[in-house]
Amino acid sequence: MKRFSVLAILSFALLALPGLSQERAPNIDGFASASAANEAQWEQKFRALPSADNMREDMRRLTLHPHHVGSPYDKDNAEWLLAQMKSYGWDAHIESFNVLFPTPKERAVELVEPTKFVAKLQEPPVPGDPTSNQQAEQLPSYNAYSIDGDVTAPLVYVNYGAPADYEELDRLGISVKGAIVIARYGQTWRGIKPKVAGEHGAVGCIIYSDPHDDGYFEGDAFPEGPYRPKDGVQRGSVADMPMYPGDPLTPGVGATENAKRLDIKDAATITKIPVLPISYADAQPLLEAIKGPVAPQAWRGALGITYHVGPGPAKVHLKIKSNWDIKPIYDVISKLQGSTEPDVWIIRGNHHDAWVNGADDPISGQVSLLEEARSMGELVKAGWKPKRTIIYCSWDGEEPGLLGSTEFAETHAEELKQHAAVYINSDNSSRGFLNVSGSHTLEPFINDVARSIQDPEKNMTVWQRDSLRRAGGGAAAGGGGGRGGRGEAAAAGAPAGQAGGGGRGGNFPISALGSGSDYTVFLDFLGIASMDLRFGGESNSAGVYHSIYDDFYWFTKFDDPNYIYGRALAQTIGTAVMRMADADLLPYDFNTLTNTVRQYETELETLAQTERDQAIARNRQLDEGVFNAIADPQEKSVPPPHEDVPPYLNFAPLRNSLDVLARASDHYARAHDRAMRGGGAAIASASLTQVNNQLAHTERALTDEAGLPNRGNYGWFKHMLYAPGFYTGYGVKTIPAVREAIEQKDWKLADSQIVRVAGVLEKEAAAIDGAATALEQVTTH
Repeated sequence: MKRFSVLAILSFALLALPGLSQERAPNIDGFASASAANEAQWEQKFRALPSADNMREDMRRLTLHPHHVGSPYDKDNAEWLLAQMKSYGWDAHIESFNVLFPTPKERAVELVEPTKFVAKLQEPPVPGDPTSNQQAEQLPSYNAYSIDGDVTAPLVYVNYGAPADYEELDRLGISVKGAIVIARYGQTWRGIKPKVAGEHGAVGCIIYSDPHDDGYFEGDAFPEGPYRPKDGVQRGSVADMPMYPGDPLTPGVGATENAKRLDIKDAATITKIPVLPISYADAQPLLEAIKGPVAPQAWRGALGITYHVGPGPAKVHLKIKSNWDIKPIYDVISKLQGSTEPDVWIIRGNHHDAWVNGADDPISGQVSLLEEARSMGELVKAGWKPKRTIIYCSWDGEEPGLLGSTEFAETHAEELKQHAAVYINSDNSSRGFLNVSGSHTLEPFINDVARSIQDPEKNMTVWQRDSLRRAGGGAAAGGGGGRGGRGEAAAAGAPAGQAGGGGRGGNFPISALGSGSDYTVFLDFLGIASMDLRFGGESNSAGVYHSIYDDFYWFTKFDDPNYIYGRALAQTIGTAVMRMADADLLPYDFNTLTNTVRQYETELETLAQTERDQAIARNRQLDEGVFNAIADPQEKSVPPPHEDVPPYLNFAPLRNSLDVLARASDHYARAHDRAMRGGGAAIASASLTQVNNQLAHTERALTDEAGLPNRGNYGWFKHMLYAPGFYTGYGVKTIPAVREAIEQKDWKLADSQIVRVAGVLEKEAAAIDGAATALEQVTTH
């Protein structure tokens, strides 16, 4: 579709749409009646503008070649994105950083006993898929930030390589000390697998994709279907990002040209043992050679073999040696200046780099961002002026470790803490339902936005469709199953306190944010209210995730071939950005936050009590075993010692602080409701600059500069309500300082962190009270 100015269309066709000003004024939270009517008209015009045809052509162009960090096409794409944003009327520039980005120069996985086998470590091109045949430009399959190593050792199968899997190995009497482990992708983030293996004494780690998880067990494999073929390999970073994301050599500060850098040997996020990913075609001979106990039923994949645990007789040689280079990355930063509150920033981002061609991850989200920006540029030509400054960011280096967003935010930390009201993120997106994760102060806001967006295939809004799914009517709503494109556990399947939200007042609950995309630095390091939005559930990109097959050919055949859900994502996020930019009163909701945190606190008490009950039950079983041994003189076994029963934790400080938070939230709700009476006449005539500035800072109060315990010396993860788990990587832990202390049976730490989190909640309550009082002062006449 030819790009041309739609100013004439806006002047005639769109202005001819039914005039909202002639109907009952719409009710949009944070807007007085007059400004709500104006906002609704501009939003209606905006939602007519994003073009699916443009998205298709943008994706074709951006995915023509591999565009990983350091590649020529990565820079070419950044320069093209810059030119596009400037052509849309945005003030745009490229901001560059210099980051550590290792790439492999030697790789080997070989079975040396009891038979010989050499892994191919190569993904073959597929006939008919033109970009899969770009071997000279493709990064080989590897795991970035694996330490160099050359080891030969017995092989042990460890299932997904999660901490619980090693507990099962202990029960089986199997050690991985001095061994190479082989783990399958899934359940935990890939970087956790070598981390836990190293903690248990392993000398190397191999990660493979089992067809049970994203291959032929799920459906037809590519090219016949969307799932991972036998030679497909998942690339990806294994940096220990729960310590800190971003450039491993510059924790906490931007990786600018003159930044002080750590020595590579001192970088805490580089693995302690070598690790490589392989396909299930390469994995099967290795797994077949392992003997020893048969793997537990839950550990068995879909290969046509008997899964054994080992160790031996299989012995494997693993080698990885990389070029440890400093590479430039290119963030494209674009701005629309606000008209009345320019010092309050609404920030929107999606990354543009990929492991290979990256159609689904990340270009499916990037093309939506482009259409949002183009459409807003057309609105500006037609007379729209956002009240607040809007900043659109196309990040580089997300795939190796959230590099571009982290280095930008660390460089501009003080400015962002002073000015940013919200960060809205997307990444890979596909067909199906709207999925939202984020700060719970934004839950009612994004529900209202979702009520305004029409599902492109169903005769209902995306809010109605998602509500039907949650009520058990997914099939009736046209829903489907399927996993998210990341192919790894994030929040899915976690307990409510780890993944869910409040869901109060007829709203669908939004999930809490862990990590895995560019919102991380904004929420966890800076305390900026954040959201991550994407569509999904009716297609599955897990099978080509981080492989050469995630390309334009695959996407247009198996994902969103007509780009209608890409257009819906642009409509959804663009509407959210416009409302945040234009609201008279920033639309945060603190009662939802309070209700959600109260739910989390209840779960912590339940978790602690469960730990006590289980310890008592295990000791009782030991007592019964001892009694049986006395009754049977032939019994020679010595029972293990009793375990210490966890003490009762004192949750009173946390409960008391929640009461304080509830009173402050109610105070703000009353002030808000009074200000909105009579069509919001009070806020229409008041100067709300100070109030909005205070509201934008409320999320900062939920941070603690000292950071979470047990996360290294940098105190990088500062948010006290949300964080990626230390042993989950992507998956979120809520009230993490307390939750993880309980999980790790560190009762003294848990007690101290309860008091610490209580203090943070009281600090948040004071910030909310201050905003409520300020609102009352400017709206009471």
